[in-house]
Amino acid sequence: MTTLTSASVVVRRETNWPQIRMYAGAAVAALGLVLTVVDQMNIGWIIILGWLGLLVWKQWHAILAFYSVISIYPVLRVISVSLRPGSGLLSRDLAIIPTGATIESYVKIFTEETFLHWVWNTLSITLAVSAVGVVVAATGAYAFSRWRFPGRRPGLIFLLTTQMIPAGMMIIPIYVIVAQLGLTDNIIGLMLAYISTAVPFSIWILKGYYDTIPPDLEEAAMVDGCNRMEAFWRIILPLSTPALSIVFLFNFLAAWSEFLVAKVVLKSPTVWTWSLGLNDLIGTFNTDWGKYAAGSVFVTIPVLLLFTWQSKYLISGLTLGGVKS
Repeated sequence: MTTLTSASVVVRRETNWPQIRMYAGAAVAALGLVLTVVDQMNIGWIIILGWLGLLVWKQWHAILAFYSVISIYPVLRVISVSLRPGSGLLSRDLAIIPTGATIESYVKIFTEETFLHWVWNTLSITLAVSAVGVVVAATGAYAFSRWRFPGRRPGLIFLLTTQMIPAGMMIIPIYVIVAQLGLTDNIIGLMLAYISTAVPFSIWILKGYYDTIPPDLEEAAMVDGCNRMEAFWRIILPLSTPALSIVFLFNFLAAWSEFLVAKVVLKSPTVWTWSLGLNDLIGTFNTDWGKYAAGSVFVTIPVLLLFTWQSKYLISGLTLGGVKS
């Protein structure tokens, strides 16, 4: 009887610890609020002690919150620089919303530079690379997944090996090939360079996904009268929508923000991408950081919209295909 009573006391004490941590965290946060009021509304107290209170209550939540702040703060700084007036670009003020905030830099980037033309060039290249990459990778990955043919395994290893080569080492071969095709300083030449690097990675992602789809579904479709291509088009592709979305997203991101290859292939300002255009704003002795920051903020909008649109496929597309059924 004594043993049972002791055990119940231990259990009761253990179950009280979360509640104790919650009250202690609330007390620390309340102290921060009081110090904020006493110190003439200095919000530093409530931020620091509020986070410490969360750390006392739920440690992992506090760590994740701290990491989130570290990740978001540089973006907020870029937005802050883009809103500064011309006289305050070199200010060391840490305020997110600067004194005398203005959209002057956004107006200048659209009126004084051919920024929309740079964005249009980049969008054309990115969409073409993403679409062609998905089409080529979808058919190639299907062949590697469903058929056993001579050279299949070495082919897969070769595709994987190409992803291990540093991007800097690929610049000279890519430029030589593009030059021999007469496509230097041409958007099509840059598209070919991007597609050649996007397809191997895409094939590996889609092959792993196709391996999880039972071949019985295609066989049933062919019994009902479909040929192989019809079964692929009507059965496999609809089931592979999450994986196809992720491949499209990866290809889009890689082409959208790429700078090094574009710098080598494209020379004329009329075919520049936004990364080359913004890089041109950086001068030797003078740089308009307001326009640079405004352009940087604007080019994140298409990526955010794409992530929002494909968010429902993001987790499933990344996890499915990781194991083989």
